[in-house]
Amino acid sequence: MKAILAAALASLFFAAPAFSQQPETKQPGPGEATPETKQKMSNAGLTGRVKSALAADVGTKTLRGVDVDSDKGVVTLKGHVDSNDTKKRAEAVAKKVEGVKSVKNQLSIRKPKS
Repeated sequence: MKAILAAALASLFFAAPAFSQQPETKQPGPGEATPETKQKMSNAGLTGRVKSALAADVGTKTLRGVDVDSDKGVVTLKGHVDSNDTKKRAEAVAKKVEGVKSVKNQLSIRKPKS
């Protein structure tokens, strides 16, 4: 009986460290993307959708000098446009794109050439 009890205690002693370890974080396998890579891909996809929407909109055909960036659903518009109406329209178009949470409109209005 003492031998069985000793064996049981010994097995608990050796098994205890295995139970106290923190669970391992899953590393991406071959062909799997890391969370950072997935976020970058998501940002790139959203940026592309906003650029496409701006290009397709009749009032924003003149947005050649506009840069679009996105980060976790926040879209930033930078560059120059011809008028305040175009600036507002670009923001409105960007806000309608699926996945856009907010728009930072940093567009400036070009001064007319004299």
